[in-house]
Formats: sequence, C-alpha cells, structure tokens
Amino acid sequence: MKDLFKPNQRIFVAGSSNEPTALLAEVQSMELPEHLEFIQFPLAGFNTIDFTQFSETSNLTTFFMTPSLRQADPSRLHFLPMQMRSVYDYLKQGVDVVLFQVAYDQHGNLRLGPNVDFIEAALQSASVWIAELNHSVVAPFGSIPIDKGRIDYLFDSDRPLHQMPLPNLDPASVRIGELVSELIVDGSCIQTGIGAIPAAILSQLSDKNDLGMHGGLIDDAGRELIDLGVLSGKSKTIDNAKHVAGMALGTDKLYEWLAFQEDVVFRGADYTHEVSVISQIDDFVSINSAVEIDLYGQINSEFAGGRQISGTGGSVDFMRAAKSSKRGKSIVAMNATAKNGEVSRIVQKVELVTALRTDVDIVVTEFGVANLKNLPVNQRADALIEIAAPQFREQLRRSRG
Repeated sequence: MKDLFKPNQRIFVAGSSNEPTALLAEVQSMELPEHLEFIQFPLAGFNTIDFTQFSETSNLTTFFMTPSLRQADPSRLHFLPMQMRSVYDYLKQGVDVVLFQVAYDQHGNLRLGPNVDFIEAALQSASVWIAELNHSVVAPFGSIPIDKGRIDYLFDSDRPLHQMPLPNLDPASVRIGELVSELIVDGSCIQTGIGAIPAAILSQLSDKNDLGMHGGLIDDAGRELIDLGVLSGKSKTIDNAKHVAGMALGTDKLYEWLAFQEDVVFRGADYTHEVSVISQIDDFVSINSAVEIDLYGQINSEFAGGRQISGTGGSVDFMRAAKSSKRGKSIVAMNATAKNGEVSRIVQKVELVTALRTDVDIVVTEFGVANLKNLPVNQRADALIEIAAPQFREQLRRSRG
C-alpha cells in the first residue's frame, strides 16, 4: 500500500459513518511522502482525525470544522466554505487517491458503507482506490455497488461502526417538534438534519400519513417512522415508495436494519441536494436549524464567537430547492436562546451569513412560529421578535432604532 502514495497527491477520505478508521490508523503508522493534501467532509462526533498530524508537511482541506480540528496547525488546515451540492462537483476533478470503506451485503455483493454523499465523484476523479473491507458490517441493501477488481488495495478489518446515540429531548425541543409537526401535511416529503430538534420533530409525526423522505441522512427516528408506516413514500412524485438519503447516522439497530431495507436508497449529493431533482417532488419540506437569525431573516448556521464552528453544509441547498417544489416550504427550527437562556439566538444582525433572508419561509422556536414568506421587512422583524425569548424582546425592539 505504501507504494501507492506519491508526493503532492490529493487524497479524499470518506467521512461520517463511512470513514475507514482502521485503514487510516495503518496509513498514519507509515512513513508518508511529503506534501500530501487530505480532503474530508468530517462530522463532529464521528470523525476525530487531524490529518495535519500524519506528517510535518501534510495538509487538510475541510468543508466542515469539528472540535478535533481546532488544535490543528492553522497553516496546514484549510477551511473551504462550500455547499454540499458544490462539494460533489469540486471532487469530480483533482483527486488522486480515495480512501473509503466497503462491506458485503446480505447476498455477498460488495457495496459502499452507509455514506455515499461524495464518494462517486471522488472515485470518478481518482486513479488510486484504497478501501477498508469491514467484515463486521453488512452493507445497506440500497447502497452503491463497487467493483472489487477496480480497487488497488483492500485492507481487511473487523470493527463496529461508530454509533450516534439517541439524543435527549428537552422540553424546548419537544415544543419545537410539536409546532413544526403542525406545519407538515399528509403526503409531504421531508428533509431534516442531526440533533435533538430534528429528532423531536420526527417524534411528533406519528399521526401523519404517507410522508416521504428525501435528504442528506436517515437516522433511528426515521427508521421508526418507516416501521410505523408513517414514512411510506407513496405520495412522492418521483422515487415513489422509496426513501432517499446520502448517509445513515445512528445505532447498530439502524445499521442492521438497513441491510434488509430495499426501500431505502443511498444517493450522492448530486441527487440528494440537487434542485432539479427536488423541484420534481411536490410538497417538499426542508427543515434545518441555525446558530442565530437576525431581524432581516438572515441565517448563521456555522460561526460563533468569532470562529468557524461547523460549515455551510447542505442546508442552503435544501432551502432553495424547497422553493422550487410545488407547495414546498423552507423551515428553520431553532432554540430561542443559548447558554442556558443567557443569550438570544434571534439577534439584530448575525455574525456571518450562511443563508440569505430570501432563503427562509418559516422560523420556529419554542415560543412560536414566524411565517416570513411574503412579509415586508418591518413585519418580518416584528414576527421574529414575537418568537424570541420574552426577556429579549424589548431589547430587540430597541435595537431596530
């Protein structure tokens, strides 16, 4: 394997639940050539490797900041702000080596593990494929097949996948979930993110009928709704009766369940986040969160305290795609405060703009719903102040001047 690495190569590393961690440990133990550039879209809590530590000249290009990267050498850590749909196209050229994880499915066919968001783009570009074959995993039935003969080096492992524990649902998240569920009608196709609020929203949908799923991920809450028959996909105008996701993040129960689910289909970000695809889905509801929103309706979902804390991600892709869907909705669901109620997340002006004020239709906090669609500027500010925490409302009114 060592001979496959050359100086100045650009190396894409699969992320989240499909990071080849045993393979990476082997790579890190080797004496590597100079000036390797690793590229990854890491996920906090899943991907903790700082690739600038692989050698004194190695670099990392990342599309997402995680706590483990805050100690990296800043001269060799390069944050690239880019929406997920654009990341896919970025990786279609200029990649030399791909490191990824594969597993056999229940029928003995080799497939990608439970994250396919960018891998096909990187494989299309790269001349060298290095894969970790994880024998402890049964690949998702709906994941992408891989030609074993095309892999240049196959590294065997036998390790459990990293699990994402079920989040604790606090009262504020539950209330947000209740309010958002009232905005979702039977037959809608939904997209949600990661964390307590998305889990709380999904937990409140058990009385809905024939919802669909098209988004970046599937988790245990989504699995439960599929098992209940709430998520059937029968109303979807494309991919009828199919649940489309780019990755799976959850417990072993989710990963084991996916091995037998023919109706869960894994697709790359060129499909899951593509506006021309989502525009064909009627009643598409995009549900995302934010660090803060200002009185103009601008969203910051990646920056706090003067530093990058996450990344652009795919939220803007989905927000804009929702507007192209017939009867689509772009919802931002967020806590009204941070730091145990000491800081308002609704502010006069955000620290950095991730999503434009034109990208958001509806904002939900535990204090209510602000429907910003078609509201003039002053009325938008009034609506947002009404769903701020009560102790901050007067201060926000005064800040308008």
